[in-house]
Amino acid sequence: MSKTALIFWGGWEGHTPARSANVVKDILTSHGFDVRLEQGTAVLADPQIAALDLIVPVITMSTIEKPELENLVSAVRGGTGLAGFHGTMGDSFRNEPEYQFMTGGQWVSHPGNIIDYRIDITRSDDPIVAGIQGFSYRSEQYYMHVDPSNEVLATTTFTGEHFASIEGVVMPVVWKRHYGKGRVFYTRLAIRPMSSRHRR
Repeated sequence: MSKTALIFWGGWEGHTPARSANVVKDILTSHGFDVRLEQGTAVLADPQIAALDLIVPVITMSTIEKPELENLVSAVRGGTGLAGFHGTMGDSFRNEPEYQFMTGGQWVSHPGNIIDYRIDITRSDDPIVAGIQGFSYRSEQYYMHVDPSNEVLATTTFTGEHFASIEGVVMPVVWKRHYGKGRVFYTRLAIRPMSSRHRR
C-alpha cells in the first residue's frame, strides 16, 4: 500500500510556493508516496487528513482559519507526520502560536539577508544526516525562536558581523521532534538555491 502525503501551498510569492510544492511532490513520488497537491489551507478542514502519512506545508506569511488549524494539529497529534523547510514551514502563520508549538520554531529575522555562512552537523549518528559533513551555504541565515525540546541535527553560529548583539549565538538549522504521536521534521535550508532577488 502506498504511503500518502498532502502538500498544501500558498502565501508569499517570493518563496515560489507552486514551484516549490511541485519539487516536493516529485521527491515524495520518487519515494513511493501517493501525493495530493492543494492550493491554500481549505483542505485542512477535511477530517480525512488524519489518515495521511505525511503533511507538508509550503506556505509563507499566510493565515489559517481556526477549524483548519485545529484539524491539522489534531491530525499531527494523532500520528500524521509533518515536514517542511525554510520559511514555507518556519514562517507560515505568524499569528498562530499553536502552529509554532507544533513545528518547533518560528522565523524572526535574517540579519544581512543573503550571506555566506556555515552549517555544522550536530548528530552525525542520526540517519537523517548520516554521511553529511559540515558545509558552507549561501542564503539567509535564519534567526528563529525555537522549542528547547527539539532534537537538533544541525546548527549555524552567528558571527555578529551583521548584528553585533547575537555574536556567538548557536542557532538550530535542522531538527526533529514529536508532537503527540506525530513526528515532525524541519530544515531551515531551502530545497533549491534562492536567487539574488530573494528577500523577505
